Formats: sequence, C-alpha cells, structure tokens
Amino acid sequence: MREPAAASPDWWRSAVIYQVYVRSFADGNGDGTGDLAGVRQHLGYLRDLGVDAIWFTPWYVSPLADGGYDVADYRAIDPQFGTLAEAEQLIAEARDLGIRTIIDVVPNHVSSEHEWFKAALAAGPGSPERERFWFHPGKGEDGSEIPTRWVSEFQGSTWTRTTNPDGTPGEWYLHVFAPEQPDLNWNHPDVRREHEDILRFWFDRGAAGIRIDSAAQLVKDPALPEVPAHPGPGEHPHVDRDELHDIYRGWRAVADSYEEPRVLVGEVWLADRARFAQYLRPDEMHTAFNFDFMARPWDAKALRESVQTTLDAHAPVAAPATWVLSNHDVTRPVTRYGREDSSFAFTAKRFGTPTDLETGRRRARAAALLSAALPGSLYLYQGDELGLPEVEDLPLDAIQDPMHFRSDGVDPGRDGCRVPLPWTRGGTSHGFGPDGGAQPWLPQPHGWGEVSVEAQSDDETSVLALYRRVLATRRAEPALHGEAFRWLDSLGGVALGDDVLAFRRGDTRDDAHGDDDGVLTCVVNLGTEDVPLPADAEVLLHSGTPHGADTSEPPTRLAPDTAVWLRA
Repeated sequence: MREPAAASPDWWRSAVIYQVYVRSFADGNGDGTGDLAGVRQHLGYLRDLGVDAIWFTPWYVSPLADGGYDVADYRAIDPQFGTLAEAEQLIAEARDLGIRTIIDVVPNHVSSEHEWFKAALAAGPGSPERERFWFHPGKGEDGSEIPTRWVSEFQGSTWTRTTNPDGTPGEWYLHVFAPEQPDLNWNHPDVRREHEDILRFWFDRGAAGIRIDSAAQLVKDPALPEVPAHPGPGEHPHVDRDELHDIYRGWRAVADSYEEPRVLVGEVWLADRARFAQYLRPDEMHTAFNFDFMARPWDAKALRESVQTTLDAHAPVAAPATWVLSNHDVTRPVTRYGREDSSFAFTAKRFGTPTDLETGRRRARAAALLSAALPGSLYLYQGDELGLPEVEDLPLDAIQDPMHFRSDGVDPGRDGCRVPLPWTRGGTSHGFGPDGGAQPWLPQPHGWGEVSVEAQSDDETSVLALYRRVLATRRAEPALHGEAFRWLDSLGGVALGDDVLAFRRGDTRDDAHGDDDGVLTCVVNLGTEDVPLPADAEVLLHSGTPHGADTSEPPTRLAPDTAVWLRA
C-alpha cells in the first residue's frame, strides 16, 4: 500500500521522482504535442509504477527556442500544453494518488519574448529596463567587438548585438545559452523579488517543490572579466559565484514558510565537491542533481569512485544524495552503455557513434538495480522504465534542438531522447495521442510499438516489469529507507574482485549476526566472468534472466553485466 503523501515530512530524502518532459509524454487532444491532459490520463500508470513525485520540465508560455527553457511567462501554461486551471487540477489529482509535483524554474534567463526583455529593447541604452539584463557596449571604436569571449553552453558567442530604432547597430546583450535566452542581472532587486514571487505563486497552487535550472550560473562578475585558464574557487566570472548562496537562502526562507515546507532541488554541475556541498547547507537547497554518477562509464572503479565521492561530499551537510541515469538532455542508458566509451559528455556527441543495444540493455537493467539501491533519492526519466534506446536516425529536417544548429550540424542534439513515448503496439502514434490524430512533433522510429507500455505490461521479463518490481521492493524494504551503507569486497567468504560492485544497506556493522531481515546486499557484475553468489542467499531481485533467474532455483552465479539484490 502507498503511504499517504503527507505521512513523511522528509519524503524527499529517499523519494523516487519521475521526470515528465511534457511535449513527449502523452498527447491528450491529438495535435501531435504532449500536454497536461495526456499526463492526467496516465497518472494511474505513474502510481502503479511506484513513483513518489513528478518533476515537470517547463510547461510555461514559451516560444520553444530551447524546448521551453526560454520562459516568456511563469504564471501561465503554454496553450499547447493546456491552461493554468488544468495545471492546478493535475497537481491536486496527483496528490490524491500520493504523488507530489515538482516544477522547473529557470532563473538564469528568460525568453527574448518576455515582457521585461521586450521593454528593455524598446527603452534603449541607459534605461532602467535594461538594468535587469546584461546590456553592454561593444569594444573597439565602433563597438563592433563582443564585450567578452565567454563561450555559450550551446557553443559559439554569448553576446548578440541589438539594433537601434534608426537601424544602426546598438548595444550587446549577454546570453550564456541561446540568443533567445537573455541572461538576467541578479544584482537587481526586481529580479530577486520577481523570482521569490514566482515561487510563492506555484507553492500556493500545491507544488511541493522546484527544480532550479542551471543553479550555479545566475550571478555574473559585473566587471565582465575573461574566464581564467584555471579559475580558483569562486573566481569564475559566471559560474559558482559566492553571491549565489544569499539568493538561495532567500528562496529557502520562502520554501520553509509553508505549513508543509517546500523542497528546493538544484541543477548544479560542479567538479569541486566541496563547493557543490555548499549549496546543500541546511539553509539553502534540500538536494542537488548528481551528474557525475550519470556521466561515468560502465566501469566498476569509476562508478565506485563516483558513489563514494558523492556520499563523502553530502555527509558534512547531512544532505541526501541523488542518483540519476539520464534526463531530457542526455543520451539514454540503453544506447550509451552499449558503446565502447560508455561515459557521457556533451562535447563528445556525434552522429554515427556505434552501439551494441543488446549489451546496452543488459547494463541498463543492472544499472537500474544499482542506482535504486543507493542511499538517497532516485530520479527516473520518462521512457527509461521501458528501456527505450536513443533515437539516432531522426531525419535532419525533423531535428529542433538548438545544440544541433549551434554546432553547425556536428552535434546530433538532444532530440533523440525526447521522441514521444509509445503507449500501445499500434495506432497512429502508438498511443501517444488518440488514434487518427496528428503525427507526433518528433517522428517515432519503426518498431516503437514493440517497446510500448502495452507490449511490456504483461511480460514479466520486460524492463517495465523490472522497474515495477524494483520500485515496489525499494518502498517495502526498511534497509533502503535510511542512510546506512557499506562496501563489500567479499561475499560468503569469496573475494569479489575489481570488476564487481557490492554493498550492504541496513545494519552495516561488521559484527551484525542473526536476523538479516533488515539487511540488503546489492551486487553488480561489471566484468567479463561470472561471479559466485552464496548458495544460501535469498534473491530479492535479479536484473537478468541467465543462470536460473526465471526458475524456482536461486542463481548461484551472477553473469556479466547483471545485478542482484540479496538477503545475505
């Protein structure tokens, strides 16, 4: 039975949070674009899957220059997705099913169609309206040289020049992302006040928390220096500035002012783990995304290092870690784990990179057990519970992601993990929309119906069935609810070797004996040889079918690229 949603005030410490990319989840009105009506139709599916919360990528009014991360109005739902009333109804309906709602806030920038930016362009140089952004004269006698050589997250320049009313070239404005996403000036009180009001707007409508996009990039050095070759802590001109922490302390005060405190989740990409942990102090964010784990290759040493480093970084601030295998920006695990280089980096994405999908599927199934057994919260990107691969053969004229175009066509972009979900074997769009409706906004590949929810629901060997068992067991096992964790280098008196990850959750004392009901052991074989398992161990979950996993006899050996949860 699912606990009532209000039963645990610290629900976020061990929650399973499902990411919904609205455009691609389900199309309720048949226009080819996912919408809130489609999400509402499938809330029962998410309840049965076993999630505790839904994180929605931006659903606000937007020109969609960057998939909704260019927000024009935070207090309105984009008409292609629905209405504000529908959003409020969805939040309430999900809560009735025991599912909380987390929404995205994008504080670094707004859309170039935002009223503030349109007013700034109209007002001209030196105006108060422009002070909310980063307008700056160019260098050189005629101002034709860019103010800095900062590089955009989407490659290329971070500055775009305006045109004066008389047609002459004007000032430049800063955009760390696309030109359609002008950066806000967080030194301006209007910017701070507006965002705290946005938080209250959605918290008052039942949102349980917010996910903060690009959380370490808001503040810029007003002197606009160039990026040093090796910036020290706090020395980067537009990443991880010390002033950020005062902003998030203000946000935490807003979140804590509610009878049921709201949750702040940061998207913080930082290699410096000590600096990362500062965002998780008790008066700042509750949790932050763990991108290091997601980007690591399928390698025991690399993953163990990432897990240990993550736990060590969170320990001083008593914050829970988060674990995620992919999201709407990252190559899906089934494809990524089948590659010779199974790590992830945006700069490495290229067309035609080969992958072995059979190997990728085995590893993705094992990774599901690995990530779900670690202490902290678990994020699941829509479609990963179906084992969907990255769609890498989208027609070039169908690609919409600006990362593709800003790379001059070298980077395939992120649309391959955003292809609309298959719900049924057949139909116009495999159940993404009503039969006979418009084609999905991105084309679905041949054979998409064979990995659909319908095709997998009654198949006990499917990825969907595995995820349902994983999440149900995770909820039911007391050992997985706390923070206790200990690495194991041997099992049943047998050394495991360097290619095996094994750890114990629950009572992790070396001298623990007797009743093992509160103890769970996770073993993952990342090597090329079978690993022996204790003959008397109780197998709770197995990621694959080899070695008796589908028989009444417990497996005695763990095959390569598989994982198991044991009572041992």
